[in-house]
Amino acid sequence: MAHALDLVGERWALLVVRELLFGPKRFTDLDGRLAGVSTSVLSQRLQELAGAGVLARRKLPPPAASWVYELTERGHELEPIIVALGQWGIQSPQFNIEAPVTPASMALALKGFANPARVKNLTGLVELELDGEVFHAFPQDGRLLVTAASSGRPDARIIASPDRLRPFLHGLAATSNSLRDNGIQTEGDRKTAVALLAAMGS
Repeated sequence: MAHALDLVGERWALLVVRELLFGPKRFTDLDGRLAGVSTSVLSQRLQELAGAGVLARRKLPPPAASWVYELTERGHELEPIIVALGQWGIQSPQFNIEAPVTPASMALALKGFANPARVKNLTGLVELELDGEVFHAFPQDGRLLVTAASSGRPDARIIASPDRLRPFLHGLAATSNSLRDNGIQTEGDRKTAVALLAAMGS
């Protein structure tokens, strides 16, 4: 455990990993999502994580031709640890429920808060567009999977800022009216969109 913390236990390290779980990002993308981190500290964490074999840097082919950071297979193995830490931390009396939430952290939260008994009511593919980042959520083997957008055609789309989804994680009943009242835009099959957020909680 001590060795593991030497590798990924520094401030911001696991948050960098969290942001990369759904795909590669440029330095500027990471800097924009991690409010409060300095560019020097972010550079240092990226170097440390690369040295530990958690992530790698590569250049995208044209026309993008920009440098990005992406997780290695070893880096992706940290996902259940990050989800478990998040679930543990949110139960703290000192947890700030109004803390900033990024698209990646909301995507992970949806997975962590999904109730298997309710996930069975979700039968379609939901595309989530959260502050410009796109994810796909769908049931598989009784669990909710949330991945980077694939080529599958979604049955419904949810367009919102991540914080608009937060009330549903904390017990707000998901209905067409509650989605609309919380400023959540939907497209396609509204029942499928509602079923995704209705799957949250105990």
